[in-house]
Amino acid sequence: MLIREYIPGEEAILRDVFLSSVHQLARAHYTREQINAWAPAIYDRDRWHEKIAAIRPFVAVVGSRVAGYADLQVSGYIDHFFVSGEFARRGVGSGLMRHIHDVAEDRGLSKLSANVSLAAEGFFTWHGFVVHVRQSVAVMDVTLSNAHMVKELLPNNSFKPKPLRGSA
Repeated sequence: MLIREYIPGEEAILRDVFLSSVHQLARAHYTREQINAWAPAIYDRDRWHEKIAAIRPFVAVVGSRVAGYADLQVSGYIDHFFVSGEFARRGVGSGLMRHIHDVAEDRGLSKLSANVSLAAEGFFTWHGFVVHVRQSVAVMDVTLSNAHMVKELLPNNSFKPKPLRGSA
């Protein structure tokens, strides 16, 4: 897997990853109405392109295919973190999270934060984030639940997922 900077012109590919992630991986946690509001088939293409250009995500590539993407803002906020349903549970998310931690350490950040879906909460918890507050957000007049999660970073200790239960 290669993790690299986003290349302008990849917006449609990243939209496909986003749709796949939401529609395939989050459907066990949200209703069809909530999924369709969060990731509608019809969307404002220009607004999406502007958003991706603004957050400048890191892109995970497996073989020749984009498998996921995530960003890290200067404040330590992770705005987007999505893995294609096809590449779920294959290390793509953990690779992106390691990259975010490495970049955060290089930038001297002391904290990471993200608004995390119910589907991704376990993954973020595994990587040391804790729920700061539970939230309900309206998307296209549909309410979705999520959690604002944070992780305090320690110098030279930026990426340490929790050990599996029962392991040494």
